[in-house]
Amino acid sequence: MVDSELISRYRAGDEKAFEILLLRHKDKIYRFIYLKLKDASLANDVFQDTFIKVVNTIKAGSYNEEGKFLPWAMRIAHNLVIDHFRKASKVRMISESSSSNDDYNIFHTISEKNKNVQEEMMFDELKDQMLSLVKHLPENQKEMIQLRIFQDLSFKEIAEMKDISINTALGRMRYALMNIRKLVEKHQMVVDL
Repeated sequence: MVDSELISRYRAGDEKAFEILLLRHKDKIYRFIYLKLKDASLANDVFQDTFIKVVNTIKAGSYNEEGKFLPWAMRIAHNLVIDHFRKASKVRMISESSSSNDDYNIFHTISEKNKNVQEEMMFDELKDQMLSLVKHLPENQKEMIQLRIFQDLSFKEIAEMKDISINTALGRMRYALMNIRKLVEKHQMVVDL
């Protein structure tokens, strides 16, 4: 029986169907988590949290059957691993609204001076995810992110270059961040914006 059939049967109340699904994929998911965390006890906790989230999502009817079950469950596990490292290292992303000066950069973090390998990997992964989200923005918002974040131009410089008011530039950045937040929630990414 394929995964989608097992999920349908589980939704209909067949607990055995979920047991089969779990047995089919537990080794791959656990191994993935363990290789990231390198701690069996912690890996067990994250593994359990992953399947609690899987069960809750399926029971709530929020599981999208167009995708494959294993990659979806692995993404949940991956996000929980990143969440663990975020909490453990107390890395906090600075939001646009909390920035009090014009030198804001979305990729600045507050953390210890020496990041370990896992923190570096987590930061690079987060940056890659953010870059992929920017591609889904409307053109004027994408351009605003490009100029402000990647070219490090001030809002005043952007306004002069694009012949728009500073308020228009700020508004476009605000809408870009709001749209990124929506995409983060939609894809169940773990990031504070």
